[in-house]
Amino acid sequence: MISVAELTAKIKSYHPNLNEALIQKAYVLSKTAHGNQKRHSGDPYFLHPLAVAEILIDLKLDQETIITALLHDVVEDTDVTLEEIAETFGENVARLVDGVTKLGKIESISANERVAENFRKLTLAMSEDIRVLFVKLADRLHNMSTLSYMPSREKREKKARESLDIYAPLAARIGLNKIKDELQEYSFEAIEPESRNHIVQNLNYLKEKEKDIIEDIIKELSSKLEAEGVNFKISGREKKPYSIWLKMKKQNVAFHHLHDIIAFRIVVDDLAQCYRVLGIINSNYNMIPRTFKDYISTPKENGYKSLHLAILGPMNKKIEIQIRDQKMHEVADLGVAAHWHYKEQNNTKYKNNLSAENHQYLWINELVALFENSEFASDALKQHKLEMHKNEVFCFTPNGDIFNLPIGATVVDFAYAIHSQVGNNCVSAKVNGVITPLRQKLENGDQVEILTSKNSKPSPNWLQFVTTSKAKYAIKSFIKAEKFSEYSALGKAILNKFFASKNLEINEKMLEKILPNFGRKTVADLYVKIADGSLPRADVLKFLYPDFKEESKQLSQTKTQEKKKKSSHAIPIDGLVSGMAIHYAGCCIPIPGDLIVGVINTGAGVTIHAQNCHNLKNIALNPQRILDVCWKSDDEIGDELYSSRVKIIVHNQSGSLADVSSIIASKKINITGIKTTNRSADHIEFIIDIEVKNLEHLEEIISSLRISKKILEVQRVV
Repeated sequence: MISVAELTAKIKSYHPNLNEALIQKAYVLSKTAHGNQKRHSGDPYFLHPLAVAEILIDLKLDQETIITALLHDVVEDTDVTLEEIAETFGENVARLVDGVTKLGKIESISANERVAENFRKLTLAMSEDIRVLFVKLADRLHNMSTLSYMPSREKREKKARESLDIYAPLAARIGLNKIKDELQEYSFEAIEPESRNHIVQNLNYLKEKEKDIIEDIIKELSSKLEAEGVNFKISGREKKPYSIWLKMKKQNVAFHHLHDIIAFRIVVDDLAQCYRVLGIINSNYNMIPRTFKDYISTPKENGYKSLHLAILGPMNKKIEIQIRDQKMHEVADLGVAAHWHYKEQNNTKYKNNLSAENHQYLWINELVALFENSEFASDALKQHKLEMHKNEVFCFTPNGDIFNLPIGATVVDFAYAIHSQVGNNCVSAKVNGVITPLRQKLENGDQVEILTSKNSKPSPNWLQFVTTSKAKYAIKSFIKAEKFSEYSALGKAILNKFFASKNLEINEKMLEKILPNFGRKTVADLYVKIADGSLPRADVLKFLYPDFKEESKQLSQTKTQEKKKKSSHAIPIDGLVSGMAIHYAGCCIPIPGDLIVGVINTGAGVTIHAQNCHNLKNIALNPQRILDVCWKSDDEIGDELYSSRVKIIVHNQSGSLADVSSIIASKKINITGIKTTNRSADHIEFIIDIEVKNLEHLEEIISSLRISKKILEVQRVV
């Protein structure tokens, strides 16, 4: 255990004006308050806040943040109060501790909603002071490092998924890449231990096999730079197992097909030297097309700057190179913490700094708005998680303003990124000077001009293709306001007709009395919920006439029959007329997640093809036979399974087929057919039919199969 003297010495190494007495008081208070409390590992609980403080000291954060780290659990777990903390350490520390303090158990809401509510509280706290997020990330990181001591495997996996879905992306958003990497690795180890072990084994083998090659590459690159008189530092680093896993899934390749597992970083003195080194590299080696990324001229949203490229380098090896100066290097490792400084006497709240100079953190305010516009915190969290995991594209307005958007973002997403009103009034756009459909996906460097009209308004169909949470909630909010009166009138008519059919009285005074049972503030709100289908009429009947047993039973039976009927005839595709017969093309076997197109066949309904299906080119189609269709959301599709086909090549040895079956079974996927298509002394090739939920589900099983040493090749059959 590090002593208080050692702790203060570490802080003083970068904070010479440290108030040592306050650090000592926080150290002693935390140690005394936690007393004999133990962690799952059996260690004294005080080691946890101490470890969190050390993580933040490595980030060179101010004394208030360090004190918060030492005290972040005392309010929840001990008798110490926020008032006592404020009296001894000041209001700022008390506010930070309150922002980091975990929520107690909320028995009245589901586990998912509880996680989302925790995140909502963290969002509001960090919008006031970003240091709350620093402490929370350090707290989560240390908890993840001791995750193996948690006795329940289910709880370990839940914590790991929460870290992977929420906290690692948040660390990335503020540039704390070291913390992001560690959170991802701990989570990966808990969720996919076998996959991670296979990748680690391959990495160790590769590291041993190519040890001399890496050193030779560094020597050759160094000699080229030294010959030009450049002052530099160069190092080779291997990518993290989780990063490799993601790349294998994204590119649908096996480990040995990746060319950038080892990356080389060149750190120089200043900005000018970065581009000079780029010129030297390009003049000596061939760059691999479409791999160059200039994050210096267009930095990432979290402030990250660097030049990235892949080359056919020394000894004809494909390698990745990053070039940056010393300041960029510090920001790349420490993110916001590298340049986050507070005045010692008069700290300024984060939101004031935000408006002045920290525009790159406007996403926090957008996240706050997202929670404010959502009825349930879990809805907002679900939308934001999707966005946080996506890489970025950089697009420009005609005036040269840069907007960072997730990959897959459309013209409409860009319009809402400019301003909500621009999005609401968007009618069309020019991308690189060419008129483009609103659902057009944007690429890096696109110049986008949004065309608007005061009479235009959002279409509900936009929700099928927009990707950013800001666009989704702006559209939903507009539609909600626009349709409120219409839905209210419809809901009222539905209820009146329903109760009339039962010969029962209903009026607004009666409904006002039961509003608290549904969490509604007004009768109009209740009518809207009836109209959009989220509140069953039977529930209203139950509260108004609890003794209406016989009719309730009949109603329940009717509802069950309607539900069965609906599920058996539900169409999981938008753009089709209800009741229309559909068929899935056997040539391309489309599944949810694939881009699709509908082809009208006279007398036979509509056949759904993947947009890249080769058979579409061979069919003489006219435009009248093409339907613009897309899959419904996962929630609307539900748990329905779809057939898919995979080709697998394995070593012709005992246990190979059993290994394939075992991996598929572990993912709870049903095998509907297996057919051997080729056999030799060394290899067996076969086609396997499986049932999956969607494209992501299929890619997950393919990635898991590729990890096995007995499996040589896996690919989807289209």
